[in-house]
Amino acid sequence: MTDQPETAAHYRPSRRRPARPRVRPISYRQACAYISAHREQLERPQGHAFSLGLINHAGNLIGVAMVGRPDARHHDDGLTAEVTRLAYDGPRNACSVLLAAAWRVARRMGYRRMIAYTRSDKPAADLRAAGWKAITETPPTRGRNRLSRHHAPLSTGDANRTHWQVTTEDWRTRSEAADRVPRRAREAQDPR
Repeated sequence: MTDQPETAAHYRPSRRRPARPRVRPISYRQACAYISAHREQLERPQGHAFSLGLINHAGNLIGVAMVGRPDARHHDDGLTAEVTRLAYDGPRNACSVLLAAAWRVARRMGYRRMIAYTRSDKPAADLRAAGWKAITETPPTRGRNRLSRHHAPLSTGDANRTHWQVTTEDWRTRSEAADRVPRRAREAQDPR
């Protein structure tokens, strides 16, 4: 052995899986900058309660979820949060990771329900994977402009929208059902 420092040639390449992306809190400005850079059709929301970013192993931001108060007054009861913006440019499960993390944070903040809206022509497997349920499907809106008030047009276009939600009761029953059946019995029931 020599006393020389080891160089990169002495290291074997790692056989381990690459590091998973991590969810971190980010600021409103960082979230808006990411959204404007990756999703030009989305406008910045008026406000927010919190924002989460998905960061890869190199430290780059690859996804953003912004959560705030619901736009619809009848949903704004103080215990409901809404995913107002969601944008990602990373692995295929980035959306479900961000949605699940946003719901965990909202539950710890005291929210009982979280809602989101998606276009009906977009796939929604990520929402189902994160434990969300489809509630209703609404027709396209003609806009919020009225003679008495002028608002900026909504960016929903001519597509139907699906209303999604997850509640603490949904989550409680899901985790209780998983706790009732031991893991080995679950694997024996569903060998995949």
